[in-house]
Amino acid sequence: MPPGVVQRADGVFLDVRLPAPELTNAIDALFRSGHVLRGLDYPALARALYGVGPELAPNAGLLARVAERLEPFPPERHSLYRNVKIRDGEAEYFFEPIYLPAEELEDGTLLPERLAQLDFDEFVADMWLKNVRFGIQVAAVRAALAAPKGERVAAALDLEPTPAQDAQVVEVAPELHRSDAPRQRADGTVDLTSFQNRFPQIKQGVRLLQKLPGVPGEPGRNIAGLPLAALAPKDVDFQRFAGEGTVIAREHDGEFLVAAREGFLNVDPKSGQVALSDKIISREGVSGRTTGNLELMGAFEEFGDVQELRDVNGSDITVHGDVFGNIHSSGGTIILGRNLVGGKAVNAKGDIQVDGVASGSTIQTASGTVTIKGRAESCVISAPKVVIAEASNCEIFADEVQIELAIGCAVAGRSVLVESAGPRKSSEMFVYVVVQDVAGHDAELEALQKQVAVHEAEIAAWRAEHDRLNALAEVRSYLTLAEKLRKGEIHLTPAQVPHLKKVAAAVAPQIKAIGQLVQSIKVGEEAIGGARKRRDELEELKRGAAARSSVRVSMVDGEVLVRTLPLAENVAANFMAQPKDYKTMLRGPRLDSVAIFAGSSGSVNWHGASLAEPGAG
Repeated sequence: MPPGVVQRADGVFLDVRLPAPELTNAIDALFRSGHVLRGLDYPALARALYGVGPELAPNAGLLARVAERLEPFPPERHSLYRNVKIRDGEAEYFFEPIYLPAEELEDGTLLPERLAQLDFDEFVADMWLKNVRFGIQVAAVRAALAAPKGERVAAALDLEPTPAQDAQVVEVAPELHRSDAPRQRADGTVDLTSFQNRFPQIKQGVRLLQKLPGVPGEPGRNIAGLPLAALAPKDVDFQRFAGEGTVIAREHDGEFLVAAREGFLNVDPKSGQVALSDKIISREGVSGRTTGNLELMGAFEEFGDVQELRDVNGSDITVHGDVFGNIHSSGGTIILGRNLVGGKAVNAKGDIQVDGVASGSTIQTASGTVTIKGRAESCVISAPKVVIAEASNCEIFADEVQIELAIGCAVAGRSVLVESAGPRKSSEMFVYVVVQDVAGHDAELEALQKQVAVHEAEIAAWRAEHDRLNALAEVRSYLTLAEKLRKGEIHLTPAQVPHLKKVAAAVAPQIKAIGQLVQSIKVGEEAIGGARKRRDELEELKRGAAARSSVRVSMVDGEVLVRTLPLAENVAANFMAQPKDYKTMLRGPRLDSVAIFAGSSGSVNWHGASLAEPGAG
């Protein structure tokens, strides 16, 4: 027996302690010496030689039973097995009925031509010698051997290498997953219009992603028994997933993408890059299906649309799509990259910018500038400053207004600049220049004048009484004597002191009255000075308020009415009133205003200083 082959009464065994190449050489030696393995267990043979197939049964002696016995392979039977066609990893064999030729035996018996019976064990041995040493399809070959008709069969096939497991990136942080469950209110009720956690906030140090290294596939075998190299796995560039606020950390248990700071999670849908920032970025739009209403703690950037009836509450809000819902910002800037249609954009403190068209909407900011780069139609707009390219059928209330083209609008501002204005169908064109309502100042000035007159009359009476008392002989004598004593011009003897005390007691009531009159005159004069100072302040306020108001319409194209709009300071500075209040103020009748211009052509250039000369233009 070749080394590694053991033949016993209970079968033929291979010593699997030996290397597989030595066992392969042993089997090759058996087949080339003209032997065949009878009762061959082909899967066991393949496992012992190539490590492919079912596990071998446990054996204390590490011997693998591969056949029942070893027999010679008669040379005359070799000719019964045809050539095999090997191509493209396949050994193709044509199984057909084989006949033995007629022959005469030694005793003279003549055997006619007869059908030969092919044998699986012999087929394996014959294929081995034809370099088909692996991958014989046992079931297919046995079926073909038993078939009465000829059949072309893939008798052996290469074992292709198993696919490699490519390197991959997996999520490891539960915080990455959104919760689209309805949000629960503080009172325990459920808000069906809002989601619980649409935009996760990640803490510093949290592992977000892990790179799993690739695993090579198992090597294959060709039908000659030679190994086919294992397929190498594809690597993945883990660094490309690291965006702002994240770092790659190589730790003892793997390679991870870790949050380097606390922030909101933003994932680029194209590149898969993960970033953490103070700004929330959304790309799916705001609707009942995607996000519900939003209550946000940080800046927000939306690349989709905001659908009807959806509310977005936050600060520093940017929407690149169309907005049909309501945007409420507590500060920062609202930027709408496209159109605002039938919705709201309200900012408690900051600018609002609409790059497209605003239609049928409300736009308000308490402190900032509203800029509409496109067209505004049928909108209510209020802000400290409003800048619009084209406005049609709008109500606009601001401290400073700049419009290139206004058609059928009602515009009010302390400083109004319109390049071209005119009516629109049934909508008149009103331009109001806000002036301070000085009715209260005038009333206060009148009251101050009356106070001054009263004080002057009282002072005149007090002076007259003061002069009368001073003119009394005994009072004048006492005051003269007291003045000389005070200056040291005279000195009293002890005998004269009682007389002086007697005189002082006699004029004491008059002296006290004179002191009170002097004090009253002083208080009255101070009151007159305060009233005159307040009068000067009010006059300056009136002049300053008038100087701040101005209106210029460069071209009047159709019927335009320009009037003053007297408003109290608190009303003129309120840019967050209800839209209906602005419509009532600007479209309703005004009995307290002064006409500045009414006409269908020309221009208007008016300043508050010329309020006394209305009609110029």
